[in-house]
Amino acid sequence: MIGTLIARKALAGAFEALNRHDLPRFMAAWRDDGVFVYPGDIPESGTFTGKAAVEGWFRRFFEQFPRIQFDLADICVKNICDLAGTNTVAVHWDIRLTNRSGREGENSGVTVISIDRG
Repeated sequence: MIGTLIARKALAGAFEALNRHDLPRFMAAWRDDGVFVYPGDIPESGTFTGKAAVEGWFRRFFEQFPRIQFDLADICVKNICDLAGTNTVAVHWDIRLTNRSGREGENSGVTVISIDRG
């Protein structure tokens, strides 16, 4: 149960950092060998390996969308008793955003996070 509380608090903080465009705070928990996968077949899609590549992706995201608001619907933790920091977490979110041209949009999604040793 304590693993769930820790994971929920950390992920809520990470999504709040995204809402504020606080890239240093968001990236603070990423390891140097972290991997971010953005699915699909659009120019933004791909696998971004390494903290610098992940940070670059999110920097471009912030530039494209000056206003973003993630609202977390659910956070599901695979191993609720984990204390070692190795776990899988799924976050169901809704997002409202505005691009640089002023166009507004909404979307919902799920992010699956694999945590390895914290």
